Amino acid sequence: MTALLSTSPYLFAGLVGIIGLLVGSFLNVVIYRLPIMLQRSWRKDCIEYLQMDAEEEGEPFNLSLPLSRCPNCQSPIQPYQNIPVISYIFLKGRCANCKNPISLRYPLIEAFTAITSVLVALHFGYTPQVGFALLLTWCLIALSFIDIDHQLLPDSITLPLLWLGLLLSLFDVYTNTDASIIGAVAGYLVLWLVYQGFKLATGKEGMGYGDFKLLALFGAWLGWQTLPLIILLSSLVGAVIGISMIVIAKRDHTIPIPFGPYLAAAGWIALLWGNDINRLYLTSVGL
Repeated sequence: MTALLSTSPYLFAGLVGIIGLLVGSFLNVVIYRLPIMLQRSWRKDCIEYLQMDAEEEGEPFNLSLPLSRCPNCQSPIQPYQNIPVISYIFLKGRCANCKNPISLRYPLIEAFTAITSVLVALHFGYTPQVGFALLLTWCLIALSFIDIDHQLLPDSITLPLLWLGLLLSLFDVYTNTDASIIGAVAGYLVLWLVYQGFKLATGKEGMGYGDFKLLALFGAWLGWQTLPLIILLSSLVGAVIGISMIVIAKRDHTIPIPFGPYLAAAGWIALLWGNDINRLYLTSVGL
């Protein structure tokens, strides 16, 4: 089987796509539940710190419990109703019990996870790099949607990935150790300095600390050489989308726009095609 997958890139990519669908279903759970778990943990810590009476424990709430159920009628979702994308089509986008609409976002995240997973598999092939790249891709999807919903980039995802990037550099998986360490430090400091400069000039906070850690993560995985590309791409896309939302959607310009999804998208592009883009740029300017 291993020999077949290593010599059949499209078969391997197809298998990864199926796995991506299943992971996408799990990511829907992470995106919804992890912020709630964090908020409950923070509340519990505050109650203990203030020495207040502890609240009664409700039913367990984590990534595995309670089992999936309809948010409207609370009816349990059966395993055959939870098949990625297919079940949504079969149920015509409605709960089997109460017939209330199911958010289109769930199958879209599943399909998006599968598509990005296939692209990673086709790019890296059947190599040790592909497994870590898939892990990073899946985590970036979770981080992006959590940031969109809550303007939060959980340390429980970003920090382990940062340490993993530094560890991988010991084996030159994506970059060497020197470039990784410098990249992690520079990635954090660049946005931290922008944050401090903006705060000094306006008295407002322009971004969150999670953004610093996310860019440091990419520096650790890909090396400091990719940071200019990531910053340029994320800023360009963020500016275009932000201005479009203000002009076309009439969004209030004072409402914060999460920067994490743009960083995640730029970092993912750099993971797959960063070297090619840098090489193309240097060639175009005669270097």
